Amino acid sequence: MRHPTRDGLAWDDNGLGPVARWTRQPDIEAIERVCRRALNLNHNVDCTVRPHANGEFSKLYAVDSIRGKHIIRISLPVDPGNKTLGEVFTLRLVHRMTDIPVPKVVAWDETANNELSFEWLLMEMMPGKLAYYRWRKMTDTQKEILTKRVAEFHTQLLRCGNLGQGFRSIGTLGTGPNADYNSAVTPSPGPLVDSVFFSGPRSHYPVARGPFNSSHDWLRAYLDLIITEHANALAKAKTDDDKDHAEMVLRLARKLLRMVHKIFPSLVFPPEHTVLWHDDLSLKNLLVDNTGRITGVIGWECVSTMPRWMACQMPAFLRGASRKQKPSRDSYTNLAPRPSALSTSDEDHLDNEGKTELYWIHLMEYDQTRLREVYQSRMTQLLGPEWEKDVEEARLKVDFLGAVSRCGTQFYPIRVEQWVDAIDRKEFISLMQVLRMGIKKEKPTATPAANVVTPNKVHHERPPSRSTTSRVQQEIQRHERMHLAGSGSPTASVIFRTGSPNKTPTMTGNWTPSRPSSVNSHRPTTSWRGSVSGISGSHLETPQSPVSVHVRRRSSDGISLTSLELPNPKSPVNVHIRRNSGSTCASAASSVVSGTTNSSSKLG
Repeated sequence: MRHPTRDGLAWDDNGLGPVARWTRQPDIEAIERVCRRALNLNHNVDCTVRPHANGEFSKLYAVDSIRGKHIIRISLPVDPGNKTLGEVFTLRLVHRMTDIPVPKVVAWDETANNELSFEWLLMEMMPGKLAYYRWRKMTDTQKEILTKRVAEFHTQLLRCGNLGQGFRSIGTLGTGPNADYNSAVTPSPGPLVDSVFFSGPRSHYPVARGPFNSSHDWLRAYLDLIITEHANALAKAKTDDDKDHAEMVLRLARKLLRMVHKIFPSLVFPPEHTVLWHDDLSLKNLLVDNTGRITGVIGWECVSTMPRWMACQMPAFLRGASRKQKPSRDSYTNLAPRPSALSTSDEDHLDNEGKTELYWIHLMEYDQTRLREVYQSRMTQLLGPEWEKDVEEARLKVDFLGAVSRCGTQFYPIRVEQWVDAIDRKEFISLMQVLRMGIKKEKPTATPAANVVTPNKVHHERPPSRSTTSRVQQEIQRHERMHLAGSGSPTASVIFRTGSPNKTPTMTGNWTPSRPSSVNSHRPTTSWRGSVSGISGSHLETPQSPVSVHVRRRSSDGISLTSLELPNPKSPVNVHIRRNSGSTCASAASSVVSGTTNSSSKLG
């Protein structure tokens, strides 16, 4: 790396992985001096600098002067020099070769040799408001137009590169040793700028970082990193839980490593065809005007050239559960408006119009389901029927990447391993289907004849028929009917702790569930969604609401809460809590995140 110093950056472990922390803050007066010099403003001209937003690895400031409105990004040295250069070269190329509305770069410094002692990037401020805040008020027609426009942007990115043919390796533009911003020649990808490779101690691991000639080489490096990390964790494990988790991840990562060459060719010449791929094209990275027309596309940090099969995925704002039928507004609980004193997070700025959050979640799922067809149809119109073939052929590769990315986490390792084992047996099952439902083997119902092998049938868990409904399931259905009718308001006071209990502050809040969203009857359960309000004492910078809460009821006297997902774009926090017969205990995941429920609370 060109600039190895990481002064100003520290990494904390919140129990789920490393989180970047500023050891010192950028000086607002120094930011103003930098902006005045870059914009050629003297001291007699007004130049106002104010905080605008915080990213995972950067802080954004709004700059207002006679030169117009600008944004300056001050970045932590997570990948010194490379991260800023990658964004500069990528924005320049997209601006030059497409009609995608992206910020125009004004000036930058990829070093820390300046008044700020941080690398920075000054760019024009794009007009419009985040689509995230306008989405609920947009009409179906406006949403369809936006989706088609995103498909057009995507098509242009697929052709962006050398002679309209993309690129020939996996990496980040501008990070190579011969990159020249002033050259008209399209730069070749250099080392990959990705949090997967630079977060925490990973930046020091002796693994390849690109540019990679093939998907095979890239995914091997990814898995080598996971194996190195958890081999170190195993050597340092102080508890049986830590040891068991490290051993499980190592076993799974080595299975995936043995499988790489079966899905991706190990020898590729010339290097694999790659394209620019914006992996986080969410509603928070799309700017729109009052009519829903896209006025800007932002969030180009860590955007790199990726294998074409990765670009066969849906854009981020269209990824979600399938819901074919539009939810009926009247079927959902009415809620009293939240006190203004609690409305401090971005999530609270959305107007729920007096309806439970579950209604809006289901409505978004319906929108995503409907608009995925709109997107796919437009892509086929633009690229021809070959696009549908590309999408179909990419499914297994995308699932494999999903398995790798979940391999080293605390969530779903058992089901990821189920998927890996199924693929190894040439049973091609969707990864997301396995993550949601798992796989179980069906026992033979009769003794097979001699010398006849009866294969195990693999099927997904399904609810039994009504005639075999258990008492617990009847309770679940009763609660569901109760909440559909808008009656009942089960609540719980919840305390969450992250990381080490003796040094990490707690987060407390009141959890209010909505009606169940699904029922799984193989092990009688119900999934509930709800929200946490009145959060205090948190160091996670997590919005107060909404959160997704799954309540699993296994018996008449026991309830456990699993997978409470805080909507933090940095990393979801999963909390496992169990309450049995009024007592309180931590779940198996307590070494990572633990919590308790108030024993006097009631859940349905």
